[in-house]
Formats: sequence, C-alpha cells, structure tokens
Amino acid sequence: MRYKHINRLSSEFPVKKMCRLFLVERSAYYGWLHRGESKRSIENKEILAEIIEIRKDERKQTYGAPRMQVELRSRDRRYGKNRIARVMKKANMAAKAKKKWKATTNSRHHYPVAANLLEQKFLTDRPDRIWTSDITYIWTEEGWLYLCIILDLFSRKVVGWCMSEWLKKEIVLSAINNAVLRRRPVEGVIFHSDQGVQYACNETVELLKTLKFIQSMSRKGNCYDNAVTESFFHTLKTEHVFWRKYKTRSEARQDIFNYIEAFYNRERRHSKLDYISPADYERNWLKNVA
Repeated sequence: MRYKHINRLSSEFPVKKMCRLFLVERSAYYGWLHRGESKRSIENKEILAEIIEIRKDERKQTYGAPRMQVELRSRDRRYGKNRIARVMKKANMAAKAKKKWKATTNSRHHYPVAANLLEQKFLTDRPDRIWTSDITYIWTEEGWLYLCIILDLFSRKVVGWCMSEWLKKEIVLSAINNAVLRRRPVEGVIFHSDQGVQYACNETVELLKTLKFIQSMSRKGNCYDNAVTESFFHTLKTEHVFWRKYKTRSEARQDIFNYIEAFYNRERRHSKLDYISPADYERNWLKNVA
C-alpha cells in the first residue's frame, strides 16, 4: 500500500519534493522504481502454480498446508509449511471442508455387550491385530445408503466394507467376511465396535467366535472409544460425500468405492502415518521386517 501511495504521489509532485516528504534518497526511489520483481515473489508464483496443478485432482482440494507440503516434496519442491500456507491463503485456497457429522447407534437391545479392550489406546505394532468397525449412512435421492467399514488400526487402512440400503446385521456380517477374504488374518484379532445391535446380535458374535476373534465394544454413548473409525467417517463425509449429490444408490456405491479403494487406501496422505498413504505405510513396514 505504501509503494502504491508513493507511485500515485509521484505523478502529482516533483520527485525531489516527494523524496523529501518521505525521507528517502532519490537514488533509492529510482532504484525501487526500476527494480524487477523479487526472487521470492517469482518463487511464490511458482509455488502457487504447483498447488493449482495438484488441486486439479478434486480429491486433493482437501489438502491444507501440511499435506500440500508433503505433496510438493514428492515432486522435488521443498518449501516451508508456513510459506505454503501464506501462498494458499493469499490465493484464497482453504482446504475443502464442510459441516461436521454426528453418529447415532441403536444400542437399545437385550444382547450382552463385550468389554472395552482398547480403552482408547489406538496403537498396535503390526497389521491385522486390531480391527475397528462402524456404520454410517449416506443420503441419495433414492433414500439412505448404509456403509459398514472395517479398519486396521495399524495402518488406518479400510480392509473390509459393505454397502446396503438396509440397516441390518447382514451389512456387518458381509463386511467381516470381505475383510477376512482380503486379509486372511491369523486368530486372535481384536474386533472393536460400538454396542449397536448389528454387532451385538447372535450371528455376529458367533461369526467372530468361529474366526477366533476377540470382540471388544465401546462404552455406551462414548464415541471417543471408537475415535479412529469415527475419524474416517468424518473424513469421508466432509472431504467427499457432502460435496456430492447422488441421484441413485448405485451412483453412490461406485463413487464411495472409488474413494475408499483408489484414493483413501492408496493415495491420501494420512497425518497419523507421517503423511503417507495406508498402503505405503504397510509396504514400508513389510520392507523393514523382511
């Protein structure tokens, strides 16, 4: 603003008077007047161009400065996080987000519930030792579509899932079978969920016993006991689903499948995994133990 003010005054007053007014040397004024664009300004434009290129992938419009820094680094562009944040802010490029989501669970049933084995300790040192699961719902113009996921606590990878127009026990049974077929875990997996009827019913309990899994459940009404899975649903909805309008359940199924399998598991940089994807995190672990 100060320079623009000086430039305007220079057209109205002699340079000598103007320099005297602002207590600057005339040589300094002429140096400023003929100086080219600064190196930093040019670099900032290059950073912005790179960010615009990355954000052409709609799914990466959710990236704030930390994830954008890692994405740029993967392209051999090394800039500070604060600098990237300033460039994005100046260009009005906030990370895409929308309203929060609140879970609801039907725990009013007569089935026994399992003890909480995790107690909010969401750490494990290898894959397929602790799985967490939950159910959410997605609105389409045909009605609700329900999504059940199973997430490996080690890598935050979605290892099993099922979508259905019915909120019944079959959605959980199918998701478990899907995860087992894909991962083929050994016995002793801790399977953690809320106290919803779909998890507490006889069929789910028997399936987990057959697989020799150990069932664990959150305390009633405490979403923090299953925070990792809740976090995935929040990410799915605020970064993706809330920005779409699904005409049919079939359209929603395909779009959510693509998000989970093509983007979240394989590409999305996870803050808890040092900003690499769940798939890369597991690959790195396998290399280290080989």
